[in-house]
Amino acid sequence: MDIKPFKVEEWINAHEQTAKYNISSTGVVNLTLEGLLELTGTDREAFLEELCSRRLSYGHIGGSPELLQGVCGLYRTLKPADVVPTHGAAGANHHVFYTLIEPGDRVVSIVPTYQQLYSIPEGYGADVKWLKLRKEDGFQPDLDELERLAASGTKMICIINPNNPCGSVISNEALRRVVGIARAAGAWLLCDESYRHLTQNGEWIDSAADLYEKGISTSSTSKVFSMPGLRMGWIACRDRDFVVSCLSHRDYNLVSCGNLDDTIAALALKHAGTLIERGQRVIRDNLQIVEGWVQSEPHISWVKPQGGSITLLYYDFDMNSYDFCQQLFDRTGVFVSPGDCFEMPGCFRLGYAGNTAEYLKAALDGISQFMKTLE
Repeated sequence: MDIKPFKVEEWINAHEQTAKYNISSTGVVNLTLEGLLELTGTDREAFLEELCSRRLSYGHIGGSPELLQGVCGLYRTLKPADVVPTHGAAGANHHVFYTLIEPGDRVVSIVPTYQQLYSIPEGYGADVKWLKLRKEDGFQPDLDELERLAASGTKMICIINPNNPCGSVISNEALRRVVGIARAAGAWLLCDESYRHLTQNGEWIDSAADLYEKGISTSSTSKVFSMPGLRMGWIACRDRDFVVSCLSHRDYNLVSCGNLDDTIAALALKHAGTLIERGQRVIRDNLQIVEGWVQSEPHISWVKPQGGSITLLYYDFDMNSYDFCQQLFDRTGVFVSPGDCFEMPGCFRLGYAGNTAEYLKAALDGISQFMKTLE
């Protein structure tokens, strides 16, 4: 399989361990196991005693009943049999393409997005068409253009909602039109919903898996639930034949998720409301800090994010985003990701919810100091 380098992941791998201020993180302040037990009111000694005495076997190959039930609680129509556990949302997205996409298939993907959603199907030989989001449109998809691109016979439409890296949200009304376009084309609708439940206004974001019989939702415990180190994700879909095919393919490249990871994720999902409330509080408080900073910076512009934990910030200096971000890193230790990693020049991606308010303020001050040297 010939596949393009994963731009943002390669950038992060090269810099994050030595950054003074890492504000490239795309999740909500990561939990410790101790913090999870406290948040959920779990008996610490009993939980750890059971965990420490357990044999490190495969556990439930298809996911424990507790995990599957917890995932279903995030949707309105799904049953445990509709869920396939994976290694993170990255594993979920890859597994969907591995299961469905063949050379020559038409795939339409929103761009910018997480690069998996167009580079993996392209690597499998698909005919990939981009639906480009534009700043002047508030990073909302042109659904008339999507209808034109998704001709009859299109195999899959790929979206991410809320969007990474823009922080835009496709409204429930617009999402229903996307479903109508997919249905008319006979296409699968893959929606990476890793940031679903993180919205600035608190409104419920519908899931593709609830709205459409060929809707596929992928997500994980990494972003909303602040536990990326678990590497626990899932595919959710009501099409039984697709789920069976996923399980068959899974035998070749996954077998099972981690026994201990399953247990910790199940505990978190049992208390999903508590963790979602925590995440909502962090993204709202930290976004207020970023908004005030943007308003005070003459060189910065943006489209204020509606959801998720990231945003794109545009600068007005005549330099490409790799140079801007590398010089920022070298001079201040502040680490952000170039917009060119997402096919978006002249900007950088900021993860505003991955750290404390004080840490975020110090990092933003570092960016301000760096930009003064460019004037």
